[in-house]
Amino acid sequence: MTQVPTRDTTDGMTPGTGWAPDQPVELYDTTLRDGLGMEGLSLSLEDKLLILQKLDDLGVHYIEGGYPGSNPKDAEFFERARQLPLKHARLVAFGSTRRAGGDAKSDPAIQAVLKAGTPVVTLVGKSSSEQVREVLQTTEEENLAMIRDSVAHLRAEGRDVVFDAEHFFDGFADDPDYALATLRAADQAGGGTVALCDTNGGSLPEHVVAGVKAAREVVSCRVGIHVHNDADMAVANTLLAVQAGATQVQACLNGWGERTGNANILSVIANLKLKLGLDVVTDDQLRRLTETAHFASELANLQPNSQQPYVGTGAFAHKAGLHVAAITKSPGSYTHVDPLAVGNIERVLVSELAGRRNIVQKLREQGVELELTDEQTVRVLERVKAQEAQGFQYESAEASFELLVRREVEQYRPPFDVEDFLIVQRRRHTRRRGPDDAENELLSQAMVKVRVGDQVSQIAADGNGPVSALVSAVHGALETVFPGVAAVHLIDYKVRIINSAGGADAAVRVLIESSDGLHLWRTVGASTDIIEASWIALQDAYEYWIRRWGQAE
Repeated sequence: MTQVPTRDTTDGMTPGTGWAPDQPVELYDTTLRDGLGMEGLSLSLEDKLLILQKLDDLGVHYIEGGYPGSNPKDAEFFERARQLPLKHARLVAFGSTRRAGGDAKSDPAIQAVLKAGTPVVTLVGKSSSEQVREVLQTTEEENLAMIRDSVAHLRAEGRDVVFDAEHFFDGFADDPDYALATLRAADQAGGGTVALCDTNGGSLPEHVVAGVKAAREVVSCRVGIHVHNDADMAVANTLLAVQAGATQVQACLNGWGERTGNANILSVIANLKLKLGLDVVTDDQLRRLTETAHFASELANLQPNSQQPYVGTGAFAHKAGLHVAAITKSPGSYTHVDPLAVGNIERVLVSELAGRRNIVQKLREQGVELELTDEQTVRVLERVKAQEAQGFQYESAEASFELLVRREVEQYRPPFDVEDFLIVQRRRHTRRRGPDDAENELLSQAMVKVRVGDQVSQIAADGNGPVSALVSAVHGALETVFPGVAAVHLIDYKVRIINSAGGADAAVRVLIESSDGLHLWRTVGASTDIIEASWIALQDAYEYWIRRWGQAE
């Protein structure tokens, strides 16, 4: 790829043209709470912790971890997250104002967020008088008391408080005086930010701007913006809110969220920095946008959106024709920013220099101390391209990526070789007590032959499925030489069809997450055979562990 020349694309909206926020703009990510409302999206506890760290690396100022009172997984998340050394972000627990007629000190929701032990708490409360009457079924006066009491109690307990003004823009349209009164109640009780929520996602830009300006006039604290995307204007409304005076933006990775999603925090970051000239993240963090987008999608077992602005594989791609002819003569003539600025590339004009830089940067981020020559880097790059054409993706499979590089640039000798494996699966019809008590039992057995140096082991093992049986057999074969491998276990296993049009013959990609109780790593395999794809990922998982930690035993 030929690097696109840097040029001014801010359309006049830079600090030098008479506009700038009166306070630094804060990034507030709600992926781990609001984002998980998306249909078909689920993250394990380990997934959530990994995303927390990625967001922290990205420079996000606040990361909302969920509602600790809703389920045991969220409660455990906060226990684990408090132990992580976050470099940039402050962890946020989410809850709601006290119940109508209740007491903030004894309210279960308030107690749950306090127990989470986070420095910041976000409380959601109603800003629509209609919602107060119809949904909460209480009075407008009691709702204001609920806001005041809840915020004041949390402030007395030493927490910084963000008040999420739910249905603010709908409430502001119907009864502006009451909507603004809810903001004043939170502000006067000690709230540090009032976040204006377009909960139904249907507000037009001029309505958002009017609401933000009105809010700025009645509160002394920060004003934030939280926008859903039901009218496909979430990112635009977020930016307009900032220009109208909002200094905290709430959004989600890849635009995840219930219904049509929330504002996409990656697009928001890119636009704030590249279009509005606001240094909400560093240049290095900005270059991580594409990697972060793909990492999150792979972790969630979702197909990345190739047309996602800034970070999609097609965001800077050109088909043959007028555009290609133009960019051949003038690189960047059909791109609005330098793709490298956000960690992406302009396709068609394939740049070995940009590719090499990506390889070297990826190794550096993973802490792999390998000095690659230009020739070796090109060879690795070509290998990555060839593997990706077969369905492999390395964005969130750092262990497989490291092994790929080592196999290409070192005189690499694997710590073990699997010379042969056989998997047998059969379905057995059994009867328990009588003719109406019949059951079908599925049995899996794997047999593997593993060579470690001159030693060959042949092991058979049963499992509750073919992959389980294969794992058990490999464990048995490797433990005789590498005893510590007994601690290695698979903690997550994701399968994705790569080309759905292929039907039963479609290739699949398998992403495996492994742990030995101290370390966590991810590997990938791809094939038209799901067992082979699983084995490729499993072999990398064992090989990576042995290279890193097993040979020291």
